[in-house]
Amino acid sequence: MLILLSPAKTLDFSPADAELPTTKPTLLAEAHRLAKQLKQFSSADLQALMGVSDKLAATVRGYFVDFKTTGTAAAQRSKPAALAFRGDVYQGLAAETLAADDWDFAQRQVRILSGLYGVLRPLDLIQPYRLEMGTELATDRGGNLYEYWGDRIRKALAKDLRGAPEPVVVNLASQEYIRAAGLGQLGRRVVTPSFRDLHNGNYKVLSFFAKRARGVMARWLIERRADSPDQLLTFRRDGYRLNRELSQPDAPVFTRDKA
Repeated sequence: MLILLSPAKTLDFSPADAELPTTKPTLLAEAHRLAKQLKQFSSADLQALMGVSDKLAATVRGYFVDFKTTGTAAAQRSKPAALAFRGDVYQGLAAETLAADDWDFAQRQVRILSGLYGVLRPLDLIQPYRLEMGTELATDRGGNLYEYWGDRIRKALAKDLRGAPEPVVVNLASQEYIRAAGLGQLGRRVVTPSFRDLHNGNYKVLSFFAKRARGVMARWLIERRADSPDQLLTFRRDGYRLNRELSQPDAPVFTRDKA
């Protein structure tokens, strides 16, 4: 079983508190190609491409200008992906408090989709970057990152699922990133949980809470060494529990009455 997460735009590259057995991203050569291309962009180019402020565009340009491919310099600029991402999902995941055996399970079962790196394991070393999967960056493969990645992410996921006792994908990623994974062509069962909070008398998806809940569920699955999607149905944390009336096969809905 694989658990899929989106990355985060908020980053934390302060030194990690613990020494961890890090790994290299599976599609690192593809990331190097993109970084090399983006190094040629000016701050104004990046601002137009990404729709960000001029200050943030200058920061992003610095990320790519300083991007290293090998050696000590690359290692010094790198951090495990699950610790470097600090958005809402990763606040819920709280990877910095995982035990050693939790990390072992997460490394086998969790995958983070990425515009720059394609797909990452939690302990894969990454450098600072900003490149959302929906960015319309023209490359020699097409006019956007979906065309750049093609079926490479899907093939990497298929390889990870090969030989698994229960080759199922638990989709805790956003639509923007799942589109790049080609799950429809993967030929495997995909379970997509969603999280809704009671708001003005109805259960609604509230973005901040839903994102954090995805990380909380990923953490819960890691701690329980979950190997079957049936275990999802017993999820109860942060006030969420399965709502059978709203759920559908392979689309369980978890609701909460009070944050």
